[in-house]
Amino acid sequence: MDDEWQPVETTHRMGAERRVATGIDVDAVDPVPGRGGALRASLAAWLLAAARGAADLLFPPVCRGCGRFVQRHAAVCPACWASLRLIERPFCEVLGVPFSHDLGRGILSADAIANPPPFARLRSVAIHTGIARDLVHALRYTDRTDLAPMMAAWMLRAGEGVVEAADAIVPVPLHKYRLWSRRFNQSAELARALARLSGRPMLATALVRQRRTARQVGLGATQRQDNVRGAFTVTEAGRSLVFGRHIVLVDDVYTTGATVAAATRALKRAGAREVTVLTFARAVTVLI
Repeated sequence: MDDEWQPVETTHRMGAERRVATGIDVDAVDPVPGRGGALRASLAAWLLAAARGAADLLFPPVCRGCGRFVQRHAAVCPACWASLRLIERPFCEVLGVPFSHDLGRGILSADAIANPPPFARLRSVAIHTGIARDLVHALRYTDRTDLAPMMAAWMLRAGEGVVEAADAIVPVPLHKYRLWSRRFNQSAELARALARLSGRPMLATALVRQRRTARQVGLGATQRQDNVRGAFTVTEAGRSLVFGRHIVLVDDVYTTGATVAAATRALKRAGAREVTVLTFARAVTVLI
């Protein structure tokens, strides 16, 4: 296991990788060049540490999964970490579904060969079980938008550089009535955090859900496809932002792929050059 993925009680590598792994920059302030710079840097670092210490007294760091006390914010305890089934290589290069043993880089799953998706690739952090499922449900149903930065940091790592190489980030949109009832779009929260971490622009309103659809939960694969067929479109203002661009499409969970496939087709019709789908979790078992 890479040390970037270790739970909070272990030591992360310094620098940029540490910021990506945690979603929080905990490095000391860089020295200020010039006369007296080192002294000012030391004072600034001391003040920053004091402020963080005071904040920890008021809001002690707790596990984002179970609420147990941990050493740092935006982290999970070892018990919750043990329930996290990370998706790491070997996996299908297109659908990102994990294999039980290594068949060589570039190998595709039977589903990817028989039913090629409209998107170029799919990447997810973990299987939709254990703490991964708990985090998704907490973000989506209990207004835990504070979880988005930590989840997005893990998504950035799972993307293996695809986010940084993309032209823009687009969240899977909710219909306006669903957004009104839920008050926020969990996919947009993840996309916003990804944009901050990667420096890539987020196109919040380029893709819209023009038709109100039924909830996908409980529907079969064919029913899900029928439910979202033609549901998405790119706005007139969004066409110039999407045309010819490599887009990262963000959602919280990948189940059958019907939603992201429909959204990808709308982006491709608007001229998107390539679409990569990035989710936090996916409902799947090991194929081989």
